[in-house]
Amino acid sequence: MRVATHSGSFHADDVFALAALTLLTRAEPARGPLEIVRTRDPELLAAADLRVDVGQRNDPATGDFDHHQRGGAGERANGIRYASFGLVWREFGARVAGGDDEVARRIDEVLVQSVDANDTGQTISSPLIGDVQAMTVSHAIAAFNPNWDEDASSAGKRRAFDAALEFATGILARELASAIAQVSAAALVRAAIARADDPRLIELDRGMPWHRELVPSAPDALYVVYPREQDWGLQAVPRVLGEFTNRKDLPEPWAGRSDAELAEVTGVADARFCHSGRFMAVAGSRDGVLELARQALAHVD
Repeated sequence: MRVATHSGSFHADDVFALAALTLLTRAEPARGPLEIVRTRDPELLAAADLRVDVGQRNDPATGDFDHHQRGGAGERANGIRYASFGLVWREFGARVAGGDDEVARRIDEVLVQSVDANDTGQTISSPLIGDVQAMTVSHAIAAFNPNWDEDASSAGKRRAFDAALEFATGILARELASAIAQVSAAALVRAAIARADDPRLIELDRGMPWHRELVPSAPDALYVVYPREQDWGLQAVPRVLGEFTNRKDLPEPWAGRSDAELAEVTGVADARFCHSGRFMAVAGSRDGVLELARQALAHVD
């Protein structure tokens, strides 16, 4: 499958769009290997099977996925406009995700929309501390472009583009694996919520991603316990997804203590560690971690 995109500097939306198509050809081998042509030559563009981020046209039927035309290429219900990554993902994302629409939706939420917003000039986050800016995948991809004092020849730019594409493909593949794991874990988390004797304490039968399912659907939950490789973990439930403020911190006297010191403070012989941020503690056994959880629930700051 031959795909054309623009030459010159590259950005996260075109690179990630091509990363998605790379994974598509792996999922659907009959399409053949992906051949990428970086050009603005009209004849070369016309000869390609698909055109990404170039051509000023958005029409999946003709293989065109661009958003630079007058009026753009539309926006999502939440107002985030589509860039080329979003257009490609909307058309092929579910197929890249093995036919799972829920996985494709999650990828759009955690990765695609932020890339699209950056490319279409929409601010979706702002610094909370001075001028310190959060590093994003869009910044990371942009950093692959040659600097003024590096090899900016056509061959040098192509090497830089190929490196950026490999990087983006790896990120997208891991996000896919994570989304698939989260979807499969969601039913297990819901079952744990349903069987909890105390709605404030949720016990999982193994470590798994739980925040996205539990935080919005278990408003009374304060702590989660789960087995780790050789011990047991206790975690505080955050108030809001993606934030660090907990519904109920672990007791302040535990903060930053470990081993014998934590065991003395708690009376739990196999207590091993409590993070200074008071969001996580560890014990050597299930009985030990449940006793830590009982004390945390009873503690009044």
